Amino acid sequence: MPLTKEQADEIERLRAEKTQTLRATVPALEELLYHPLPVLDHGFVRVVDYMGDDGAVVQAARVSYGKGTKRVSEDRGLINYLMRHRHTTPFEMCEIKYHVKLPIFVARQWIRHRTANVNEYSARYSILDNEFYLPAREHLAAQSETNRQGRGDVLEGRDAERVLDLLREDATRNYDHYAEMLNEGADGKPADPGRKGLARELARMNLTLNLYTQWYWKIDLYNLMHFLSLRADAHAQYEIRAYAEVLLHTLDRWVPLTAQAFREHAMGGVRLSATALKVVKRMIAGEKVDQASSGLQPREWRELMAVLGREPAAK
Repeated sequence: MPLTKEQADEIERLRAEKTQTLRATVPALEELLYHPLPVLDHGFVRVVDYMGDDGAVVQAARVSYGKGTKRVSEDRGLINYLMRHRHTTPFEMCEIKYHVKLPIFVARQWIRHRTANVNEYSARYSILDNEFYLPAREHLAAQSETNRQGRGDVLEGRDAERVLDLLREDATRNYDHYAEMLNEGADGKPADPGRKGLARELARMNLTLNLYTQWYWKIDLYNLMHFLSLRADAHAQYEIRAYAEVLLHTLDRWVPLTAQAFREHAMGGVRLSATALKVVKRMIAGEKVDQASSGLQPREWRELMAVLGREPAAK
């Protein structure tokens, strides 16, 4: 994930500036502030601003002044209570802003989470960099036979080589054609003075979806955790999961008590339907229950058995 000299200089300048504040700050997150955290082959995530901390969640829940209770154990207990009972509004009091560089096809998945503020690099105004995502070999897989939106067996040998060649050739060729249509030199003047270039807003439509884009993404703590519960899950597509895991790392730094509660009750826990809960109670009482007598659909039954460690879930 190479940075240009200008980008590296800007990061150093920002980190060198010190600003006094009466607002709550988090030293562990301050250490990461502005630094690009690498993702995939050319992508990154940067924390560029934040508001609030674990204390802000506690303060909002109690509607109190200042930092609230001084006892971490009490704060931890309250945050766990809020998480366990899905009292979400106190978590909405905290916000964080990221600068993210990501492949366009990942951005199109990401943007489905409509509870954030987003400002994306404009290819109508600027020229996109010639950087595109090529998967590592271990992430090149065939279509799953049982999951229409998932991957199956990893491609090997000549199959993998051919796919990588096609991805590289298509992205390179299309970017070359994009540059040719723009007809813009590094100085902003026509590369070929004898012809006019195509408008940027039209030339961009020829680009491949593995090209990188960038955006600023600002979101509150509750909706960030909702994003992570879906995108850091093992069933999420690898490429967006790679970004979610980095965001999860920043969550641990920013609000450690909330992050612990989130891992315990959201990522590490399960929600049962009323019928599934009845099945569990019947099993605890010693009754033998099968799918036919459970009242659950076959897929629901398999998922419940997988959660209980009885049978594997269907893929």
